[in-house]
Amino acid sequence: MQLPPLAHQLLRAAATMFLATALPVAAEEKVDVATVERIKTEAMQRSQVMEIVSCLTDVYGARLTGSPSTKAASDWAVTTMRSWGLSNVHLEQWNPYDSGLTGLQWGPLNRGWTSEQFAFRAVAPRPFIINALPCAFSPSTQGCVTGPAIRFDVDSFADMKRFAGKLKGAFLLMDHALPTPAHFEPQARRFTDAELDAMAAGQWPQRKSREVVETRYNLVDDATARRWLVNEHVSALLFTAPGDGGTIFEVGKCGIDEIPSVKVSAESYGRIVRILEKNIPVTLELEMQNTFYENPDVFNVIAEIPGTDPRLKDEVVMIGAHLDSWTFGTGATDDAAGVAVMMEAMRIVKALNLQPRRMIRVALWTGHEQGGLGSNAYVQRHLRDWVRHSQGELSSTKPEYDKFSVYFNLDAGTGKIRGIHQQGNVAVGPIFEPWMGPFKDMGMKTTTLSSIGGGDNFAFERVGLPSFGFIQDPIEYNTRTHHTSADVYERIQPEDLRFNAAVLAAFAWQAAQRGDQTGDHSHGDEYHSLA
Repeated sequence: MQLPPLAHQLLRAAATMFLATALPVAAEEKVDVATVERIKTEAMQRSQVMEIVSCLTDVYGARLTGSPSTKAASDWAVTTMRSWGLSNVHLEQWNPYDSGLTGLQWGPLNRGWTSEQFAFRAVAPRPFIINALPCAFSPSTQGCVTGPAIRFDVDSFADMKRFAGKLKGAFLLMDHALPTPAHFEPQARRFTDAELDAMAAGQWPQRKSREVVETRYNLVDDATARRWLVNEHVSALLFTAPGDGGTIFEVGKCGIDEIPSVKVSAESYGRIVRILEKNIPVTLELEMQNTFYENPDVFNVIAEIPGTDPRLKDEVVMIGAHLDSWTFGTGATDDAAGVAVMMEAMRIVKALNLQPRRMIRVALWTGHEQGGLGSNAYVQRHLRDWVRHSQGELSSTKPEYDKFSVYFNLDAGTGKIRGIHQQGNVAVGPIFEPWMGPFKDMGMKTTTLSSIGGGDNFAFERVGLPSFGFIQDPIEYNTRTHHTSADVYERIQPEDLRFNAAVLAAFAWQAAQRGDQTGDHSHGDEYHSLA
């Protein structure tokens, strides 16, 4: 996601201020090596990060914003962080109808949803189980429904009408079958030294994009076509999923609100198509029970370690990741891994009884998968409304804005942190490079001017506040786990998460401590100018 022009202007202005006022400090950037080594020992030898991942994924499962599982996972996170002795641990509710959010994102989040029961199989010409999942926000079937599979080969609403009177109880195959070629390269990988060097030089490696499945006719946006299908009493719509090996990818909107909709693995979908191509009828049976939650409560999870410096204790160093997930899999690499790292980082700082000069605050966001709603709501409530006036100016800042130091985000899977994105800010390199020093022999060595894209850090960035994301080894994130049925506990790399927790705890600590210990600097200038 590209920054809007105004955000670029804010970043450039803040970076210029930093260069003018803070580079002498950055040139002598102090690193609390002794404390960082204590952090590394706690993270590597007494880690709880995998237990956190297991609770979030195994116990609470997929965490769609507005669902009971998300509320239960949030309550567990609150209870857990309170047991560690963190302060001000609470759920902070946000308003999904706020116009400042819906105008920027995908519309109001007015319904929660969860899948309660799902069973799908072919009953003729031979019985077999179909590997599939309900599309998020799909309605339920009316009990167990049985009907013929029909290839819905249409290219317009007018073309649909040739099926009039023939679709009652039918399962419509909306897509073409996808090829599933063999993989001659590994799906899991780490960045090479050459790739990291290229990033440092401003060259981001190209990622292989997933194949996008296009329906033969996009009736999702055609209200007339949707009503017509409802009136034909179709049993369900079937969509094929990118991916193979049984993995089901969730890409974009799946199905329509009025008819039960299912995402089918490429292999199962292809089998049905090939049987139909032989002019052999296929009969399918589906039972799907989903529950909607109207006007759900939505909230972020907040916890703190108070600051101790009389001058700086009200300034905030913030770390965060998103607690919510999509409904396929259990949201392990996206983003229980990031949440576990953030919670573990806070546990480490507290367990070592460290006394930060500035407050360290963690946020576990919801509404991320609907367009960063939770983080935008937080920024809007506490820091600055994102309202662009006719002259291209932002609204005025709120009192907490001037007390905000920095935000660090983690949302790129289970891979080891290999460096940090400077988000186009040259000035922060002389600060972050020394902070990485204690981790360089473990693989973290790269700073890049590039942006990590549109994570929750963007909510802070767009209002001119310093926020950064990390370079992480891709592992299987884009090839296997991101928004897929394979995004489960088993795909997590334990050693990587332990390392990442050490990095986040160390970066939060260094940020909280940064500045002249004699107090010669004016309020916040030495760090707030990181933007």
